[in-house]
Amino acid sequence: MRIKSRSVGALVAGVLALATATACAPGTQESNNTSNGPVTVDFSSFKGKHMTYLYFTDGPDLDATKAAVARFEQETGATVDLQVIPFAQLNTALTARITSGTAPEVARVQDWHLWGSELLDFTNYFGKAYPNEFTDGAVATSVDKDGHMFAVPSDQTINGPFVNVDAFQKAGVPVPDANTKWTWQQFVDTAAKVAQETQMSSAITMDVSGNRLSTVLSQFGTTLIGADGQVALDQAKTEQALSAVNDLLQSGKMSKEFWLGAGTNYRGGNDPFMAQQAPVYLSGPWQVGAFAKSAPFKWAAVPNPCAAECGGFPGMKQMVAFRRSKEPTLGVAFAQWMNRTENQREIDKVAFWLPTRKDLVSAHVEYPSRAADMNVFIGQIASTPSVDFKTAASPAFTGAANALVKEFDKYVAGQESVTDCVHNLRDQVDKIVKATK
Repeated sequence: MRIKSRSVGALVAGVLALATATACAPGTQESNNTSNGPVTVDFSSFKGKHMTYLYFTDGPDLDATKAAVARFEQETGATVDLQVIPFAQLNTALTARITSGTAPEVARVQDWHLWGSELLDFTNYFGKAYPNEFTDGAVATSVDKDGHMFAVPSDQTINGPFVNVDAFQKAGVPVPDANTKWTWQQFVDTAAKVAQETQMSSAITMDVSGNRLSTVLSQFGTTLIGADGQVALDQAKTEQALSAVNDLLQSGKMSKEFWLGAGTNYRGGNDPFMAQQAPVYLSGPWQVGAFAKSAPFKWAAVPNPCAAECGGFPGMKQMVAFRRSKEPTLGVAFAQWMNRTENQREIDKVAFWLPTRKDLVSAHVEYPSRAADMNVFIGQIASTPSVDFKTAASPAFTGAANALVKEFDKYVAGQESVTDCVHNLRDQVDKIVKATK
């Protein structure tokens, strides 16, 4: 296995090659009888073949992925070029590869719709029943309206807060636990009190992300895109939600400089949380492994606050295989192999990922540490409004989430009122939805 870190410039220059691999044990075969098939996968034929896997990492998942790739190589005799790039560069890099005619075999992505016409349908290789191996929420993000499965859901997330336990204890404020139910105002007031007592510069930090902002929208009872696939933003509720976040930024309870400094780019709030500049951080379970290794203080995951609704907002990472790669069959096989029960379980344990397979959700994953924190996040899934999973699965969500950050920034900067912000955002989301039909 070769492991490389690449920049967009290198990718555009054509030096990247995505990785993909195989699905079943050597010497066995699988086939299906779809209308476009059957496509037989001969796993014994992969020996000596080469593939690339374009990958972004959230932290500890990289070691887990390396270990899984090594097992795959040993089992099949194929070699995998694991190429790691920053998440912020993924879309640009992948688009450049496809445009230049050097599509990779496999990539880890957040939204497959951006490259739908370039992707392979996994049901053509593993049968129409293959999607049934995954949870309904995971499948909803991976198939089109006709049931074609263009991505394998590898891990799911749910947004939620972390707290600095040491800071709470120093401030004499009770630390929330897994059973805590608190309102949005209690959440803000508690964070502000801890920050004041411990002389932290902010009360709350959060990732600059349309997905994270969607958590607040959800808690105030609205969402970008409804279950019918149409724009669903309620004017009054969206104004309430965005006003609540803007109030934090204008009052200094959240760093306005940090937020606006990101522009329209994703920016993680983990650095100010780790630097103990804020006692509360809204992010998700992908941070657990990194915090367990490097946090200089005691911390814990806690339930989301409630306004009109409770819970967080979901996200899904997926593995996709490209039809114009050099080894397309190897690509789909690799993605399937990585997400078999035993392999996904092992990756989840090390990476602190939430499983996407029905059997693993039912049986639970035995995390080696911080199991209580992971269970807090798992508990938030049931508290999250079901429409949010439809929102996250929409082909228009990525564009709508980007528009949310861009338009909200104008409101934060004083360039428009909250009423105009929401009105303009609704118009933009409506256009984005129509463009994806």
